[in-house]
Amino acid sequence: MAARVGLSVSYLSQLESDDRPMTDAVLAAFARAFPDDWAEIGPDDHAALVARAAAAAHDPTVPGALAEEALLRGVARQPLLAERLVAVHDAYRRSQDQLRSLDDALERGSDGGVPLPWDEVREWFHDAGNYVDAIDRAAERLAEEIGGPDVGAVEARLAGHGVAIVAATGTELRSFDPATRRLAVDRSIPPESRLFQAAHQLMRLELAGTIAKVAEAAGLHSRESVQLLSVGLANYAAGAFLMPYAAFRAEARRLRHDIDALRQVFGVSFEQACHRLSTLQRPGAAGIPFYFCRVDMAGNITKRHSATRLQFARFGGACPLWMVHEAVAIPDRILVQLAETPDGVRYVSMAKGLVKPSGSYARPSRRYAVALGCEATHAADFIYADQLDLGSPGAATPIGVSCRICPRADCEQRAFPPAGRALSVDPDRRAVVPYGFA
Repeated sequence: MAARVGLSVSYLSQLESDDRPMTDAVLAAFARAFPDDWAEIGPDDHAALVARAAAAAHDPTVPGALAEEALLRGVARQPLLAERLVAVHDAYRRSQDQLRSLDDALERGSDGGVPLPWDEVREWFHDAGNYVDAIDRAAERLAEEIGGPDVGAVEARLAGHGVAIVAATGTELRSFDPATRRLAVDRSIPPESRLFQAAHQLMRLELAGTIAKVAEAAGLHSRESVQLLSVGLANYAAGAFLMPYAAFRAEARRLRHDIDALRQVFGVSFEQACHRLSTLQRPGAAGIPFYFCRVDMAGNITKRHSATRLQFARFGGACPLWMVHEAVAIPDRILVQLAETPDGVRYVSMAKGLVKPSGSYARPSRRYAVALGCEATHAADFIYADQLDLGSPGAATPIGVSCRICPRADCEQRAFPPAGRALSVDPDRRAVVPYGFA
């Protein structure tokens, strides 16, 4: 923390012990280093204004950075003007969010009406920060109660509900018959996937009331959305049960978020471990802010969540320079990338192509890639950053959210012109794309 803020460790310790005052310059340094965590300062209006003004002044998407000394002097002498500038910056950020939403709507052909159930449920998880406290804690307590979520413990607990697990062959991964209390699980899927399906059924029985309460309180538009959310919450609970929060977070930190090492400790799949890392946002015990997504062969993003500032395309059309697209075609190989978004933030990304066997020659296997990444400031705790040149100015791949909202004028992979920009066409000149823009 001292290194990120630009202070000595002893100075930081004195601040923590209230032996030194929090000056405006130090406050601005904290706001610059931790823009999201520093959003709520407290009852001190002046401190809050300094923090928000510092975040606005150092936004790399706005040309012409303001010197810190000038910023602090301006806040002190003209607080009303500083408040107005902060409000303008907030409006600018909201407009960028609206532009991303319009890009999403254009990509999926939405008419702006009631969202489809699948999209609505994905948005609910995104707005919830991909963390559901009541379910997460209940699943963790159950894992502690049964002495570890292994296969024998899950089968014994299901037997207590009168449920027997049987192996099956067919097109369904899991099928439960309430009348016979038989849970059929596809024998062709890997052992960790069979355990997850059994854990899902156990969560539906053990946490039925909690799941129903959360789903009904979500305020979704249709019954189909509520039903889909209930399934998603049971899956979430299964992940929290198999990878209990405190134990998983501690092991993730110890192993520097090595996915293969983590999955062996907890007996889960590569994708399950990645997904669980993206949910570690418990207040007071949060893990590293990660983004996580799953991309299929056609480039569709079928799972996505970001606890970082990166908000990638939600319905397809993601940046072709992002290495997750390459990973889809190269199964069982981990690719790493240092990427930089137009706002100047750098991300360390890991992607791996996966193949889910179908169990039959008559049905094609499912092929996709999962990606996990964090801001480069967390690189020391992310093992996949070890071989990357983090300090070199030209080492990062310049990526964007999608072509329609990416401002980069020199991208050789551009597929569409950016929305809202005036195009210039010169018949006598031709670059990679047949237009330029202002």
